[in-house]
Amino acid sequence: MIVLTIDQRRSRSSDDKVEALVKQANATVPVVRPFQRTAGDEIQAVMDDASEAIRLAVMMAASGDWSVGIGFGQVETPLPTETRAGRGPAFEFARVAVERAKNTNAHLAVHGPTNEASRLEAELQLTAAVVSKRRATAWEAGTLADEGMTQQQIAVRLGITQQAVSSRLSAALWFEANRMMDEAAKSLARQLKLIGE
Repeated sequence: MIVLTIDQRRSRSSDDKVEALVKQANATVPVVRPFQRTAGDEIQAVMDDASEAIRLAVMMAASGDWSVGIGFGQVETPLPTETRAGRGPAFEFARVAVERAKNTNAHLAVHGPTNEASRLEAELQLTAAVVSKRRATAWEAGTLADEGMTQQQIAVRLGITQQAVSSRLSAALWFEANRMMDEAAKSLARQLKLIGE
C-alpha cells in the first residue's frame, strides 16, 4: 500500500487549508482509505494507485503550501475505517518521509522497505522542482494538452498561435515532467508487487 502524509507549511502564519484539501482530494482521487486530518495541520490517506499517488504528491509539493511524505510497504489488515487508526510499516515510512520533506527544497520525500525509495525520491524531488516553476499560462496550455487536445486546438481555444502553445509547453518541460511521473509510478507499482502489496 501507499500512505500519503501531507503537512501544511507555514500553517501558523496562514489560513488553515486542510479541510479544503481533504474535501477536494477525496472527491477527485481514488483512495483505499480517505484523506483525513490526523493531527493539527496534517492529513493522511491510504492509496493503491501509484500513478494517482505520485501525481498528487508532486502537485501538492510543487504548490509550495505542503510538505509531502510518500510511504510504501505493508499495512496491518484489515485496515480500520478511519485512516488515522491505520498501522504498519507504510504508515511509519510515510511519517519518516514527511518529516524529511519539511527540510528539502522540493518539500517531498519517499521512504519504503527497498532501495528504490531513494531513487524515486530523487526523481520526484526534481520533478516537483520543475513543476513549481511553471507559469499560469503553461498550466493553461498543459491542462488542455493532458485532456487530449492538439496544439492547434489549444491555440484556437486560447486565442494564441500554435508556436506560442509549443513555447509554453516546452518552457514548462510539460511532457518531460509527465513522463518522469509516469515512469516513477511504474517503478513504485513494481515495488508494491515485489513486497506483496
